[in-house]
Amino acid sequence: MKQPIKQLITDSRFGQKDPLSLLLRGIVWLGACFTLLSSGFIVGYILLKGLPHVRLDLFATTYTSENVSLFPAFMNTLFMTVLSLVIAVPIGIGASIYLTEYAHRGNRLVGVVRLATETLAGIPSIIYGLFGSLLFVKYAQFGLSLLSGASTLSIMILPLIMRTTEEALLSVPTSYREGGFALGAGKLRTIFKIVLPSAVPGIFSGIILAIGRIVGESAALIFTAGTVAKVATSVWSSSRTLAVHMYAISGEGLYVNQTYATAVVLLGLVIGINGLSESIAKRLESGTR
Repeated sequence: MKQPIKQLITDSRFGQKDPLSLLLRGIVWLGACFTLLSSGFIVGYILLKGLPHVRLDLFATTYTSENVSLFPAFMNTLFMTVLSLVIAVPIGIGASIYLTEYAHRGNRLVGVVRLATETLAGIPSIIYGLFGSLLFVKYAQFGLSLLSGASTLSIMILPLIMRTTEEALLSVPTSYREGGFALGAGKLRTIFKIVLPSAVPGIFSGIILAIGRIVGESAALIFTAGTVAKVATSVWSSSRTLAVHMYAISGEGLYVNQTYATAVVLLGLVIGINGLSESIAKRLESGTR
């Protein structure tokens, strides 16, 4: 019996006896093992150095030079994340809807916007910090505040949200839109009732990536939000996040153990956010099917 053509092509191009196939397979396995070992080493090292120093006084409501509490920084991290997403998510999703659903092909504005988002995505965070310090802190007179930091971070995460949302919208089949039009729904109703719900898992993934960048950011916030170790009482309050808190106490050289303990809490926060987001994304994806 003759073998199927597909099987013959598979055996000749990607078979185990093909040296190129073995080389590529080895490179893939080597890269995967290196990634797992590197991630495991980093996580293990942080846990080994930080877990023995995680004590209750680190979660005191008030920061002092004795307890070096991370609780104010933890709360400020949550405030900063929520405020940044409130600013960036509507703008990013709205811009992506226009680029994918309303803008005509070959539109110069679309090309300019996409070039700008790709350029902004590659700018170092310290540049964003200097820009935010000039625009929001000085000229807008927000001062070193939660609002200045959130405004700067919203500009940082905007390209990420726009690109992921645009890809999620483009992945929705055209037949969904045609079906909505065939049932008499207008363009706006079709977008919000059919297209957006189908693209929610992809959009949510971009938002989660943006949250990870907000939580781990320090350079931009030092110039815009300040380093005051108190829970922010308003958007005009100067504050520090967990990443800035780690930078501040590690630079003093007196709280090395507390720095590792803070790293453990920050690592747990990131893992918890990723785990929660993955479960929510799966539920949303199953609900849209």
